[in-house]
Amino acid sequence: MKLDLSLSNLESLFPADFNDEQKARARTLFLKNLSVEGHRFYGGKMQTLPKCGIYGFNWLNVWYTPGISKISTTIRGDGDSSFALSSRGNMVAVVSDSTRVLGDGDCTPPGGLGVMEGKAMLMKYLGGVDAVALCVDSKGSDGKNDPQKIIDFVKMAQHSFGAINLEDISQPNCFKVLDELREACDIPVWHDDAQGTACITLAALINALKLADKKLSEAKIVLLGAGAANTSTARLILADGGNPAKMIVFDSKGGLHSGREDIKNDKRNYRKWEICEKTNPGKISTMDEAMKGADVLIALSTPGPDTVKRSWIHSMAPKSIVFACANPVPEIWPHVAKEEGAFIIATGRGDFQNQVNNSVCFPGILKGALLVRAKKITDGMAIRCAHSIAEFSQKRGINPGDIIASMKETEVFAVEAADVAQQAIEEGVARLKLSRDEVYRRAKADIEASRAIAEDLIKLGHISEPPPEIIEKALEQAIAEIRK
Repeated sequence: MKLDLSLSNLESLFPADFNDEQKARARTLFLKNLSVEGHRFYGGKMQTLPKCGIYGFNWLNVWYTPGISKISTTIRGDGDSSFALSSRGNMVAVVSDSTRVLGDGDCTPPGGLGVMEGKAMLMKYLGGVDAVALCVDSKGSDGKNDPQKIIDFVKMAQHSFGAINLEDISQPNCFKVLDELREACDIPVWHDDAQGTACITLAALINALKLADKKLSEAKIVLLGAGAANTSTARLILADGGNPAKMIVFDSKGGLHSGREDIKNDKRNYRKWEICEKTNPGKISTMDEAMKGADVLIALSTPGPDTVKRSWIHSMAPKSIVFACANPVPEIWPHVAKEEGAFIIATGRGDFQNQVNNSVCFPGILKGALLVRAKKITDGMAIRCAHSIAEFSQKRGINPGDIIASMKETEVFAVEAADVAQQAIEEGVARLKLSRDEVYRRAKADIEASRAIAEDLIKLGHISEPPPEIIEKALEQAIAEIRK
């Protein structure tokens, strides 16, 4: 049997003697191997195409000089008209200094291009949003990464975009970059690693707790990892009704609490210190102690598979909920967590059940913000988005193996765009006041058009199929590596 181009029969091609862990490792190796060969074959993932009609060379006089002069002078007189008279109204800049790319650390500025182009691809295919990858060098004259470099760059570039998506910026720099730019810019600045992860995690948690018949306000929640993602997740959970007295957050040095002078004395870590002041009043310092009787574990930490210990899961409360969302390898394999009694287990990967991944969140929330020309994306908009995704999922049905909508469910993006847009209008940060139905209709039409264009490019031969041999080679290499 050969591997189908859709990769849907991948699991059936692994050797029969592979156990669950070997299959999981083989999947990861296969996807990495194929990614390298696929990117080399296509020369990246994105290209630029016109969206206006070119009905002969005379039309270039309309779209460029001399006709374009009228566009320039019109925008000069009314800056907001740039959203309607250029691509700006549906254009996002994916900005990164590539200092924390997935779980691979500092990859140098160009090393982040694969992820940033991937983000742009997801925005277009899932949300009907145009995007461009911008990887910048944030090092100062002293050779250290300087958050002010990113802040200054975005301030200068903001006039070409409808929104900014910050990505893969190491902490603590990422906190300063986001907080300053949210206030300084006149367009939404969204840090997907932080806000996007927090939003989709909250959505999945709402549904997991519903299935476990537990309440957010009563749940004991442990968060492993105190980077941008988990600190933002903690903040959003608390803002939506979580109990700070029942929350414990861990970084590499132990539990966060009001006695952590090392965090208090480093002004760059002000976001972590806020959590220290609000949570863990008992000053619990070890995971062994924290996990006893915990209802929820949210791990956004070091890639595993042994970062989260079996004994921790075993000591949790009945109907425990485990989110092991490190990429590319979860902190604990799902089957291991299940063996230790986890009721619901989720990861950040699409090849396991219950993918908790911001790809279900950021295309929709950005689309909604863009359609009403929002000036910012507030925490209230992120919480509204989380509830929108959770409610959408509930309406189509949820169970312990399927707690949240997937990126395959096209309508979820239009629904969350509509709900987010309404929240922006209610909070007074939208330039345009559109009805929920109008936002939903326009978002859905743009998403369907984006997917149709991608499909047409394949059907018409403008995008070639990858050679079968590179797919087969990737699989053979993965199996051989596991056999060693």
